[in-house]
Amino acid sequence: MAVYNPKSLKAEEFINDGEILETIAYAEANKNNVALIDEILEKARPKKDGNGLVCNGLTHREASVLLACEIPEKIEEIYKIAEEIKLAFYGNRIVMFAPLYLSNYCVNGCVYCPYHFKNKHITRKKLTQEEVKAEVIALQDMGHKRLAIEAGEDPVNNPLEYILECIKTIYSINHKNGAIRRVNVNIAATTVEDYRKLKEAGIGTYILFQETYNKESYLKLHPTGPKHDYDYHTEAMDRAMEGGIDDVGLGVLFGLETYKYEFAGLIMHAEHLESVHGVGPHTISVPRLKRADDIDPDEFDNSLADDKFEKIIACIRLAVPYTGMIISTRENEKVRERVLRLGISQISGGSRTSVGGYTEEERPHDSEQFDVSDQRTLDEVVKWLMDNGHIPSFCTACYREGRTGDRFMSFCKSGQILNFCHPNALMTLAEYLVDYASVETKKTGFALIEKELEKIPRERTKEIAKEHIEDIKNSNARDFRF
Repeated sequence: MAVYNPKSLKAEEFINDGEILETIAYAEANKNNVALIDEILEKARPKKDGNGLVCNGLTHREASVLLACEIPEKIEEIYKIAEEIKLAFYGNRIVMFAPLYLSNYCVNGCVYCPYHFKNKHITRKKLTQEEVKAEVIALQDMGHKRLAIEAGEDPVNNPLEYILECIKTIYSINHKNGAIRRVNVNIAATTVEDYRKLKEAGIGTYILFQETYNKESYLKLHPTGPKHDYDYHTEAMDRAMEGGIDDVGLGVLFGLETYKYEFAGLIMHAEHLESVHGVGPHTISVPRLKRADDIDPDEFDNSLADDKFEKIIACIRLAVPYTGMIISTRENEKVRERVLRLGISQISGGSRTSVGGYTEEERPHDSEQFDVSDQRTLDEVVKWLMDNGHIPSFCTACYREGRTGDRFMSFCKSGQILNFCHPNALMTLAEYLVDYASVETKKTGFALIEKELEKIPRERTKEIAKEHIEDIKNSNARDFRF
């Protein structure tokens, strides 16, 4: 029987079933232990010392106790601390991105995804480089600067060479004042050598959803195809880091397994990366199972109510305080509004989850991976964020200034990242407002920028940011960054 060891490179040792089951039992036994809960909450609370921000995070056991807690006033305290941590690390900024689906050809048999090999009535499509260019121009015309590219696993139709060619095409396109400045990649687990090639292509974050950490469930949910190999999939992030990719993004598909099991596994994976590589996950995504072509989420008996979903997000924020947290247009406006305050720092806007969807006037359904719940335009999402006190940020500066991996984490964990991110967010928002925004959004945005500029603590930084914003307003000068 495998023994739990966070420093191991074997999947069944760093994501250990016995440890997860013991953790869930421990959390259940202590869910109303007020003294222990208070001790955990105090550990999680952000503090400042002579060196800046101190935020210890929580172990998977500690975080699981909070997730199991049923005391209403303690749950409110969890939410309050989650909001404090979010503001301490990320301020009121929300990073904007869009997914770009390159191909839905797939050889896997995943039972929860409409791209599965046996689905014969979904329209299969793979973008040519000309079509990639058209999609990117459509995204640039919305105002996007950051993409997450997605493709099914198919070594014939979607080999790595195709992905690399698409990345090169995306970065090459400068349309009007538009440019994609960061390409994150969400593709199947691969080899160290392939990860090296992705790194050389200039990707931002490598994202791979575990789907479920329960090995028994995983094997049933992935009955055929290369993705059936649980160990190879679960150990992918270690290979990615060995290949030089220092920003990786974790995630599970909530609804496939019991949420307490997935939560413990997710935090254990973050602990593993931190203990082995000295760098935890750059991002954690929290997708929920949604209706799609031939997929009915009601067929899975682990569906997750909104209140539990919100609590999971808050507890992840307490456990892994430094990580970026991503929520997609799988979730509706109401849910997204609530969780933005509990820890989410990145959201998609104006998304289409179909291959070639951005060049279509109406959102096509015949090749979607999942149903989009938030169907607002990017402009509507940007205005909504600002109306709710957030700064929509199109910033990609850290990646291009070399603030990645352990360098990014050292800035982030000490709270210094705010010195870069706040002015960068305001300058990229100004770009969006000048180039793409509606009249009403523009008016709201520049009023917000004026107010937020005064919050920049360093006078010289504030003056430079103001000068750059004036340059953006009055010329085609773009891409200023600290």
